[in-house]
Amino acid sequence: MGNANPILLETIGLQKYFNVESGKLHAVDSVDLRIKAGSTLGIVGESGCGKTTLGRTILGLAPATGGQILFEGQDITNCDARTYKALRKEMQIIFQDPYSSINPRHSIKKTIAEPLLVNGIIGDRKQREDRVLELMETVGLSRRLENSYPHELDGGRRQRVGIARALAVQPKFIVCDEPVSALDVSIQAQVLNLLMDLQESLGLTYLFITHNLSVVRHISTEIAVMYLGQCIERAPSRELFENPLHPYTKALISAIPVASAKARETPTEIIKGELTSPINPKPGCRFATRCPYVKAECTGKDIPLRDMGGEHYVSCVLHGGV
Repeated sequence: MGNANPILLETIGLQKYFNVESGKLHAVDSVDLRIKAGSTLGIVGESGCGKTTLGRTILGLAPATGGQILFEGQDITNCDARTYKALRKEMQIIFQDPYSSINPRHSIKKTIAEPLLVNGIIGDRKQREDRVLELMETVGLSRRLENSYPHELDGGRRQRVGIARALAVQPKFIVCDEPVSALDVSIQAQVLNLLMDLQESLGLTYLFITHNLSVVRHISTEIAVMYLGQCIERAPSRELFENPLHPYTKALISAIPVASAKARETPTEIIKGELTSPINPKPGCRFATRCPYVKAECTGKDIPLRDMGGEHYVSCVLHGGV
């Protein structure tokens, strides 16, 4: 993927807040992202950091509180219902749980055909059935399974059904919301390789959400690290793993299991301290309460992402981010 690829999707200061009893929960807070056409942006961070909410807000499944979402240069932040329905053909999602995201009363054939019916893409029944069989073949599902039901399939096949359903409307952009986390390790690799093959053959663009750094390293062109609703570091995949700058990113990478005797000699950076509340957070670095390098400058003022060169950005006072 060269730098010449145009920007397909961009967020500018994107915010998603939820009203709770004690104030506003900042699930996504001023996130700036740019995703080039045909590439994969991986979003990583621990549970509760806002990864899934970010993906759903971009797709309009949760209305944005503030900021902008640009798709092919068009502002789609507060679209009307008709515009969003048209966008559904361009932007799709693959859900985390391959069982609960599929109607248990629908056969595989009916599940995959549903987006074609809803969007009025193929009216002729025979042509629609042919398209369903084509999609099943594309994702590696045997034709004999077309009249099967979700409970008759294993997790890997169910997720392939979810992928086929997302591909039915020929989208340009797909949010992959932890699509392999519920699968066995051997099946994970198969599904990841399928997603990469589909990207290459169909020119797809992915926002790939996961908490597994080994997975995101395998599939991503660029990686953004989130912490309590904010993007604290962003860089090309290889650069992030070879030269992590934020203390939180370093701790995440050091925790990746390594199948090597030498790995025992490298101490894992254990994150200590209490999590900052995402409800009405005070200005400053939200990792400060757990950071071993915390300084006075880390609090009192928000720290913007700073360009470190080579498309590597970090939000940290250790790297001039004040």
